[in-house]
Amino acid sequence: MASRVYDCLALIGARITENRDFLTDLDREIGDADHGANMARGFAAVVEKVPRDNPDIGAALKKTGMTLLSTVGGASGPLYGTAYMEAAKVLSGCETLTAQGFAEALSAAVAGIQKRGKSVRGEKTMLDALIPALEAYTARIDAGGSLPDALDDACAAADEGVAYTRTIAATKGRASYLGERSIGHQDPGATSAAITLGAIRDFIKE
Repeated sequence: MASRVYDCLALIGARITENRDFLTDLDREIGDADHGANMARGFAAVVEKVPRDNPDIGAALKKTGMTLLSTVGGASGPLYGTAYMEAAKVLSGCETLTAQGFAEALSAAVAGIQKRGKSVRGEKTMLDALIPALEAYTARIDAGGSLPDALDDACAAADEGVAYTRTIAATKGRASYLGERSIGHQDPGATSAAITLGAIRDFIKE
């Protein structure tokens, strides 16, 4: 069904909106206090602009990335926009999502974030959720696991990565100004990344 791509994006947006205040509170502790509001606004625009009737997953992700890039403020807009647009390149023309296709798309998204943000794992960013998620997902697929099972592993690893961000100091973005004082605070970007993966997992398992 063509609308499934749209419906998945709408679920991601709904989860982000549900957690808007939580994400903003996290960002208030170490950032500009706008991550939740910015991400909710961005996905409201995605739901408005992405066509319901186009089954091309890549096309929907490209539109999503472009929309987030133009509507989400701060560092999150460029990073999330890049992630979706890089994933779009991998899934261009695809009307169904395979386990391997998702692995390649997530890998491309992570690589795009790393390049755009000039960042690596361990700097208290969304990569601390996404890189472990990618590793866990790939390990399960390589072992012959299914897409839903691999997504379960990815989400568990992402949640562990979110928890890990509380134990390290930020070295990127506004949070880096706090130095050691950022230890003990959860990274909002890693949190929204984990929320996104959870929404995808739940949608796939419906």
